[in-house]
Amino acid sequence: MHTYKLVIFDWDGTLMDSVDRIVYSMQASAIALSFEPPSYQQAKQIIGLSLPKAIQTLFPSANEEQVEILTAQYKHQYVEVNTTPTPLFDNAIELLTQLKQEKKLLAVATGKARAGLQRVWQVTDTEHFFITSRCADECISKPDPDMINSLLAELNIQKNEAVMIGDTSFDLEMAQRAGIDSIGVTYGVHDIEVLTKYQPRAIVDSLAELHQLLIKS
Repeated sequence: MHTYKLVIFDWDGTLMDSVDRIVYSMQASAIALSFEPPSYQQAKQIIGLSLPKAIQTLFPSANEEQVEILTAQYKHQYVEVNTTPTPLFDNAIELLTQLKQEKKLLAVATGKARAGLQRVWQVTDTEHFFITSRCADECISKPDPDMINSLLAELNIQKNEAVMIGDTSFDLEMAQRAGIDSIGVTYGVHDIEVLTKYQPRAIVDSLAELHQLLIKS
C-alpha cells in the first residue's frame, strides 16, 4: 500500500477527535430551537455528511427555513459555545510528516465547510501538510464521488494511484463510487461491521496501524 501517490484523508473522526463536540453541538442546537434533540448515537451517525444534509437527516420534518436556522445555530454552538476539546488523534502529526517525507501528495475531503476546515487547520498548524482539499460547501455531499473525482482531476492522478482514508460509511462509499481504494478506521464514528460493507483494502484501529500500512518499512 506504500505505492499510492495520493492519500486523501477525511478530517472529523479520522485525523481529529471531534465527534463529541459535533454531537453535543447538534443536541444543543435542537434544544435551543425547541426541536426534539437526537440521541448521541443518532447525532453521531450523520458525521461526515454536509451540514444541511446532516440536519435534514436528523430532522426530516424541518422545512427549508428551519434547516437554515438549525444550520446557523449549530455553527454558533460548535464555534462559540461548546468547549469540548478536539485534539488530533495520537500519531496524526507523525504519520502526516512521514508521508510528506516520502513525497506523497496529501489531501482532505471533509464534511466541514471551508471556513471550518481553515479554522481547525490554523488551530492545529496542519495546513502545510496538504496540497489541496475539498469541503462540503464546494462539492456534492458524501457519499457522492464528486470530492474525489475533483481531486483526481486537479492533481492528474489515476484512480489506481489514490486511496481514501475515513471513519464512516460515507467516506468508504464515496471511494467505492469513485473507483479508488479505501482504508477504514474504527476509532471514529462507524464500527468495523459497517465499514466492511464497502470493501476497503484494510481496516485499522489506530493511526499507528495506518502508519505501518502506508509507510515503507
